[in-house]
Amino acid sequence: MIDGQTMRRVMSRFPTGVTVVAARDADGTPFGLTVSSLTSVSLDPPLILVCIDRGSSSHDRLISAPSFTVSVLSGLQVGVAERFASEPSAGRFDGVRWRVATSGDPIVEGSTAWLSCLRESVYGGGDHSIVLGRVDAAGEGGAEALAFYRGSFVRMSS
Repeated sequence: MIDGQTMRRVMSRFPTGVTVVAARDADGTPFGLTVSSLTSVSLDPPLILVCIDRGSSSHDRLISAPSFTVSVLSGLQVGVAERFASEPSAGRFDGVRWRVATSGDPIVEGSTAWLSCLRESVYGGGDHSIVLGRVDAAGEGGAEALAFYRGSFVRMSS
């Protein structure tokens, strides 16, 4: 078995996209967090998965939400990524421009792409929960994506 630090160091060599996964509480208050584990699972039906740290203050609310959005952050949104990765989670949307998906969940404005999902199922995965979502709407913008590589944010360019 390898230790957690070795795993983190090795996996940091794999560049990942940076997203904000978000939903709304029963009272309509938006909440979300920065997530770098997004995977396309199936095209028919359209399914994705995200992994949510069980230690996150947004974990329980997110895995119990009936729907959620994934905003793929652009290279100009490092500040948004940092904000949604920090604690406390209250007020993360304050001052952040966002719009409402048909599900009622928030989409971060300026994102390079977004997905609106219905929660299909949740699985345990070590210190994370694996959330499977059925995509019911999606869109894309023109901005280059933000990536995370070797512990730093990196702007992608073509």
